[in-house]
Amino acid sequence: MRQIFRSFGVFCAVCLLGGMVAAQTGRASLELTARITPTGGRPEPVREFTLYVLTRSYPDIIKEVEAGDVIPTRDEFLSKMKASPELRDWMKAHDVMDLTSPDVDTLITPENVMGVPEFFAAYIRSNSGGVTNGLPMPKFRETEKETNPAKYEKLHKEYLVELKKFVQTHPATISGIELELGGVNPKNEWDKIHADHRSKVAQLAPDTAQTKYLAAKGETDLQGHAVVAGLAPGNYWVSSLGLDASSGDRRLRWDVPVTVQAGQPTRLDLTNLNASDAHKSMTP
Repeated sequence: MRQIFRSFGVFCAVCLLGGMVAAQTGRASLELTARITPTGGRPEPVREFTLYVLTRSYPDIIKEVEAGDVIPTRDEFLSKMKASPELRDWMKAHDVMDLTSPDVDTLITPENVMGVPEFFAAYIRSNSGGVTNGLPMPKFRETEKETNPAKYEKLHKEYLVELKKFVQTHPATISGIELELGGVNPKNEWDKIHADHRSKVAQLAPDTAQTKYLAAKGETDLQGHAVVAGLAPGNYWVSSLGLDASSGDRRLRWDVPVTVQAGQPTRLDLTNLNASDAHKSMTP
């Protein structure tokens, strides 16, 4: 109990001294109290936690960092992927990035099977080997493309006509084609681009905040109090820089605007009400 009274007395003395200095110098001071209320519990002080006073909001700083690490748009990415022009155009038109998702086969028509090389190859793999009865088989040999091109061309065209009729007559044979598209699926590469981008932003944003926009910082004591003195009067944001303060089942982050004025210290309470939920802030 003596320790609590002693800490409170020191806090009050610091606040009084900060106010006197601010009044004499025209500078401003900020008194912070950080508490978290867990579900079904009482407010708990956020102890020994660093709070940053910024001249710009942390979300805006994140946007600045993101703008410096430009990633390709979806169409730009698809235009450069290693695939046939027909597949790239199909993916753009159908707003599809994951060719292996279970519903992709419902979007593929018999015309797509015959017109997109990757779909054609996947369809043949999916239905050959005795899996599908009545599937037309080619009567030409690939070696005849060089040794007897006229014969090859004739038999090849006949095969395509027969196969097209078969696919149109048996559209159910397209079902499951997505299982054969893993080799040309760009989803993993697309996800990696975004994961690398998020990792880079998460690393650079706190550094940018502290090197370009940091006005001051303070660490809370055992009662969740912190005093930041020597600020120029003006508008600031008190931020946790995306770091989580926790109590019980609650994990919170702060980025709270505040206006400080010379003279009397400005007081700001950081609570659940002006925090963001760290669980909801997480992106997959």
